[in-house]
Amino acid sequence: MLSHAEMSRVFQRACARASIPVRYSEGFNPHPRLSLPLPRPVGVESEDELLVARLCEAATGPSSADRAEQETAMMQALAEQLPEGIEVLSVTLAASNASFQPRSAEYVLPIGIAVDPGLAQRIAGVMAREHCMVERASSDRKAARCIDVRPFLRSIRLEPGKLIVEHTTGEAGSIRVDEILRLLDLRMEDLAGPVRRGHVVWETNKLEYAPQEPRSASGAEEIEDGTRDVD
Repeated sequence: MLSHAEMSRVFQRACARASIPVRYSEGFNPHPRLSLPLPRPVGVESEDELLVARLCEAATGPSSADRAEQETAMMQALAEQLPEGIEVLSVTLAASNASFQPRSAEYVLPIGIAVDPGLAQRIAGVMAREHCMVERASSDRKAARCIDVRPFLRSIRLEPGKLIVEHTTGEAGSIRVDEILRLLDLRMEDLAGPVRRGHVVWETNKLEYAPQEPRSASGAEEIEDGTRDVD
């Protein structure tokens, strides 16, 4: 399974081979302006990713017909350069100042045939709580801290063969897969396969097409893709 960083490199190479006119940053070490705004946790599969790419001015057409034709051509060209298992669902040419903020998503945890008979009761208990405190280790090796993850939980549904956890995500943070397992007294070994993330809901604005704005002399403009290292 590819990591978030590896997936970014796959898209960089695919865009280059597909001749998609991605804009590069300026300076001594230019890099393509591509991003995956919602980082994927290690070991988690995804069926709903968003790739944001800043394109050169020449890549945009003035009319809706031109845009539709370009979107179709880009989608086909990109799909031909991606490895098996990565599918392009759609391509949309948005305004240069479009903003993308993730607001919610779902984790699907596959459950084996022998479902713990007490799991449904533990789910009900978690959802009935006002607070769910978990100890979260910091990535920068600082002391672990206690986090109340209950505000991030929207629902937990136990369905045949799977557990579906709908949660919020964004600037305030989110809940992690290992924290979900701890709350429900489950282990990774109890799962029947990899966890999948899907049904990501995005808050967007300024998505109507507008001509590319002139580049500033400093080259400081960036896509507002909502990327942030949050817990």
